[in-house]
Amino acid sequence: MISCPTVEKSSIRSHYELSTLFYWLLWGRHIHHGLWHGDETPAVAAQQLTDTLCELAQIERGQSVLDVGCGMGGSSIHLARQLGCAVTGVTLSQVQRTWASTTARWRGVAGSTRFLRQDAETLQIPERTFDRVWSIECTEHLFDKPEFFRNVARWLKPGGRVAICAWLAGDGLEDEDQAQLVYDVCEGFVCPSLGSFDDYRGWMEEAGLQVETTRDWTDQVAQTWEICRDRVARSKVRWLARLVDQETVLFLDRFDTILEAYRTYAMRYGCLVATKPRS
Repeated sequence: MISCPTVEKSSIRSHYELSTLFYWLLWGRHIHHGLWHGDETPAVAAQQLTDTLCELAQIERGQSVLDVGCGMGGSSIHLARQLGCAVTGVTLSQVQRTWASTTARWRGVAGSTRFLRQDAETLQIPERTFDRVWSIECTEHLFDKPEFFRNVARWLKPGGRVAICAWLAGDGLEDEDQAQLVYDVCEGFVCPSLGSFDDYRGWMEEAGLQVETTRDWTDQVAQTWEICRDRVARSKVRWLARLVDQETVLFLDRFDTILEAYRTYAMRYGCLVATKPRS
C-alpha cells in the first residue's frame, strides 16, 4: 500500500465541493472512468462501467442499494430508474448531494433515492439493511479501509454483495520511480492511500466477506485520462481552475501522472465483488 500522509479529510471534502463542476465539464454525469471494449464514445464507456459492475454484482429489480461515494448521483439514479432499486447515496460534499437530489427529482426517481451528506467512515446504519453495497472510486479516499469493509459486512443482509471499483497500487512497487508516480497521484487526487488487489482481498476476507469476482480493467480504462487531458488542453478549464485554488490546478496537472501510472502498471484499476455468507 502506498500512503500520502499530507492528505486530510477536509482536503477531500473541499476537493469535491470545488471540483465537481470540473468533473461535469470534462467528463459528464458519472464521476468515474469509462470502460472501453472498442471505439465507444466516452459517455457510452462510462455507462458501460456502471452496467458491467451491475451485472457482476447481480443487482436485481427492487433491491436496496447503498452507493458509497455517490458523486452527482449518476449510478444511483440509473439503478433506481432501470431496476427500480431503492438507493441511498452518500457523499462528503453538499454540492454533490444537492446536485444528485435535484437530478433525481428531474429524472422522476426522488421517491426511490435519497442522498446524504455524510462521511462514509462514520456512517451509522443498522445491521442487515442493504442487499447490495456499491462503491465506484471512493475507497481511495478512505483512511481506514479495513474498518470500512467490516462496516460493509454489518450493513449487508446475509447473502448480500459488495461491489467495488477502485484505483489500486500495482504489485511490488520496488522501483522508486513507480512508487513516486503512485504517491503523486495520491497527492493530486487527495487519496490518503492506495491499496493493491491483495490488500483489498485481505480486507474483505478479514471482514468475513467471500471474494467471488476480481477484474483488472487497467488497459480498458486508461483512455479516460487521455481524453480528459486533451479536453483540458483545448478548453479554458485550467484558467478557470486558477481562479478557484492551487489544489484544483494540481488536480488538473496530475492527469498525465495518472495516465503514466496506468501505462507502466504502477497503478491498476480493479473491480472486486464479495458476498456476505448466509450463515
